[in-house]
Amino acid sequence: MRVSLRIHYDNNYNLEEPMLSIWKAGTGRIRKDLKPSGSDEYGIYYDVTLNRSSFNFKFKGKKDGQIFLEDDKANRFYNAGLGDEVWCKAGWHNIYTVKPFRPIGDIRDVYESIKDLIPQENFYLPQTDVSDMSTPSMLGAHKLLDGSIIFGFFHPRAAKVYLASNINGFAVPEHCHGQKCEKRERFIPMGLYRGYYNEPNIWWVRILAEDIKAGIEDIEYKFYVQGGIGGDERWVHDPYTRVYSDNYKFDNCVIVDPTQFQWTDQSWKTPDISELIIYELNVYGFTDGDSDISLDDQSTFRGIIKRIEDGYFDELGVTALALMPTSEAWSHFGLGYDPCSFMSVEKDFGEPDDFRRLVNTAHNHGLAIIIDQVFNHTSNQFNPLWQLIDDRSDPGGFYFSGNTQWGNKLATGKDEVDNMLIDACKLFIKEYHVDGFRFDATHTNYLDHKLLYEIQHEIRDKGFKSNAILIAENLPNQDDLNFDGYNGYAQWSDFFHDKIKALLREGVFRDWCNDSPQGMGDIFYFCKGHFAAHTNNVINYSESHDEESVKYEIETNNIYDCDIKDRKARLAMMSTIVALGQPMIYMGQEFGVNRSSNNIDINLINPDPNCPDYNYNPFYYWTQKLINLRKKYSALKISGYNPVVEGKFDWVLGHWLSEREGQGRRVIGWRTKQNQEEILVLLNFEGYDVEVDLNIGYSSKWLKLADIEGVYDQFTAIHSNNLIELDYGTFKSFILPYYSGFIYRRV
Repeated sequence: MRVSLRIHYDNNYNLEEPMLSIWKAGTGRIRKDLKPSGSDEYGIYYDVTLNRSSFNFKFKGKKDGQIFLEDDKANRFYNAGLGDEVWCKAGWHNIYTVKPFRPIGDIRDVYESIKDLIPQENFYLPQTDVSDMSTPSMLGAHKLLDGSIIFGFFHPRAAKVYLASNINGFAVPEHCHGQKCEKRERFIPMGLYRGYYNEPNIWWVRILAEDIKAGIEDIEYKFYVQGGIGGDERWVHDPYTRVYSDNYKFDNCVIVDPTQFQWTDQSWKTPDISELIIYELNVYGFTDGDSDISLDDQSTFRGIIKRIEDGYFDELGVTALALMPTSEAWSHFGLGYDPCSFMSVEKDFGEPDDFRRLVNTAHNHGLAIIIDQVFNHTSNQFNPLWQLIDDRSDPGGFYFSGNTQWGNKLATGKDEVDNMLIDACKLFIKEYHVDGFRFDATHTNYLDHKLLYEIQHEIRDKGFKSNAILIAENLPNQDDLNFDGYNGYAQWSDFFHDKIKALLREGVFRDWCNDSPQGMGDIFYFCKGHFAAHTNNVINYSESHDEESVKYEIETNNIYDCDIKDRKARLAMMSTIVALGQPMIYMGQEFGVNRSSNNIDINLINPDPNCPDYNYNPFYYWTQKLINLRKKYSALKISGYNPVVEGKFDWVLGHWLSEREGQGRRVIGWRTKQNQEEILVLLNFEGYDVEVDLNIGYSSKWLKLADIEGVYDQFTAIHSNNLIELDYGTFKSFILPYYSGFIYRRV
């Protein structure tokens, strides 16, 4: 097939004697080199006639006296479907079927022109620039104080970008090259501005209030991109959208005005990390099937609000709710770890204002809100970022780099990608008042730690929210996230979890962690010997959404006795609450639920199907009192770099001490001191009673606050059966029953 076409080239390399090199596709053999046919305002052009409908080409010439040939990444492939006139840019493989726009200004100047119209309260206009070049990107869609709406979109390779919305009937020049486009007068082209690194990469447009006929809540939009995108030209979603429409056929983006919600949490202060007692929950699963919550409110933000208002968490005693992912995800009634975007709110859970109401209610009930951010990968189904920017860096384009076991892998560490993810965090802080974040799967195998350093710098160090809670699921744990210790990330302690599970199942856990006494001191002393520099660097947990419950896990080693499982589940709970660091429990753990991992369908009526006649109310009430015990006593939540050296901690029992102090046994014990309080903790993971001597070093009396069976702090009477008296600093022959734990207070 004979083709004739014109190929435009911008010659941004300033080549001397620039030539067009054409070769037969698939052979690599150069067919011919062509000289320019002429020049125009775009650059130079080549008029080509070939007896082929497809071919490869790139450009070469002289530069600095040397022959210069474009890199192989710039190899371009033409086929007749692209038309008879195309445009190319130096060094890029993209072939444009429309003439690329030139930049018309600097986005900084645009910002200066509208900065007085930016809402100041409960509103975030994206401005993160980790390159420290202070680029106010203004990406996304935002309503200004004068009623106008601005739209910003990052795309460094597009030829043209159009705003498509019900404002203009979604009119765009869809595949109408060289033809008379219908509704041309209704098109809304976006201007190209110099943005990040002073390069032309931000598309921006402002729609004045008089041109907007619908209410803001009714405005839906997308962008239409020509060139530099997978598929040459197509409709795309705004990566910065706050919410998607209800019409899942189109999944339009929706304008949201975050300033209308009336907050009442002005007196709230995010708690210090040492005050955290975290409750991890899934919005779908937490209220699903609960008869006291209306069917419409089950599995939504509204269902959680009702639980908060009814006082459930007030009674339980936790101080923070860690919500599994709340951003729009592809899966329905799932875990949420397949995000479609990062600024959005999951429509299944409710409207953005429902989420604001949840946070507001939580704060008024003394609860911090931590949300889960999945920055390592995106959904493999509905994935608006996939091939959004075709730069040939990855099959998925600019936003991706390699793979994970979940599919794709986000290109974290790339400045523009990091800007977007940090903007997401800032938006949820400013517009939703969240207290902090738990970042999913942050090990360097999955995520570039440069992003985590920048989050710390942009949010804490720069004062955006200096007391933000930052938690990393960094498994196995790595110490580079400690920073100076007190200000580092709090990591889910893989060592604590795995060792507790090994001890309780009485066997090897996950092929690496055994149930020997070795390592017990490390996990209860905030894993200082493994990764942590400060108690602030540790979140201790024996259950999470990723892990089987204690009861389920010990059944894998043929332990089915209901009483034994109950004792072990209580021992796990007590261990989590008393270990140095911050405790976290997973929804249902307070009832002793028996469940597999990644299970959000929690049956609180029958928590353990293998023990159907068991009474579970005692487990819940015991857990509730135990949690509130930690809240009450500061000596149960000591913090620091090395509490032993600081005089706040002493070992009493351990496998490394004398025979009468637990040598070689799976027992552990310690004494803590804080604010004139002294606490004694004793734990026995053996399946038999262990007799020990308690050497405190001074004469004293200790009142039992709690054990595996009960919490007794509310009882003031002191009796011989709840008191330890140490004459000359030692109590001889104390009996630790099998699978037991004790908490004492000096009186």
